[in-house]
Amino acid sequence: MPNGGRTFAPWWVLISMPEKGFAFPHRWLAGSGGFVIMLIVAAICTYVPYLGLPFKWLESYFHELSHAIATFASGGQVSHIELDFNGAGRCISRGGNEVVIGFCGYAGAAVWGLVLYACASWPRGSRLAYGLVGTLVLLSMLLLANNVATVVIMLVLVALFFLPLKFAHLRAQMYLLRFIALIVLLNAIKSLTYIFAFHQQGDLGLLQRFSVLPSWLWLAAWLLIGLSCLWCCYRLASLEDARRRQ
Repeated sequence: MPNGGRTFAPWWVLISMPEKGFAFPHRWLAGSGGFVIMLIVAAICTYVPYLGLPFKWLESYFHELSHAIATFASGGQVSHIELDFNGAGRCISRGGNEVVIGFCGYAGAAVWGLVLYACASWPRGSRLAYGLVGTLVLLSMLLLANNVATVVIMLVLVALFFLPLKFAHLRAQMYLLRFIALIVLLNAIKSLTYIFAFHQQGDLGLLQRFSVLPSWLWLAAWLLIGLSCLWCCYRLASLEDARRRQ
């Protein structure tokens, strides 16, 4: 169908396209200095109600997806995933190892943040990550969403990953993905501060019912994983400083 002379290539074509000659002002975003700047901005965004909401949805999606992966990996079955507009979420499943499933929510969200940041360490890796994660969210919507709110939220997340492939400069894509990764990581850590308000029906309650370890140990493990992932992101950013000094 005619579209006014514009062509819209799929993401698997876009990731192989050469970078256009546009001087993106990236030096102040590169390296450890850029990491600190983006970390501060990301931390501020987590407290801005409407601006930070889509990124909270993304962290919640990764949290519930990690539950689903743990369920499948431990021999269980997943019925569906539910996401709420307030940032809450649920993975409805049966079977599997309850301890593994309960632990992987907060831990998995932090690891997803690290994976996104690692992919954003080089421009073409960013394009690949946008395409693959966008496709993953789309498949999750088709296979696991069962209510309107979840479908709407997942459509927003699909747009969050597919739109930069069309409109953003290659380096802008890379730094935007780093920013998204840091917000996911910070939200994963920040979510631990709310855990006691819902611990009876949340992951901590599940772990208390099916394990003998105390609550503080699970919280310490989640916090350690989150901070370790954040430290790994900083180390990846520091490698750019080392390469520039060579």
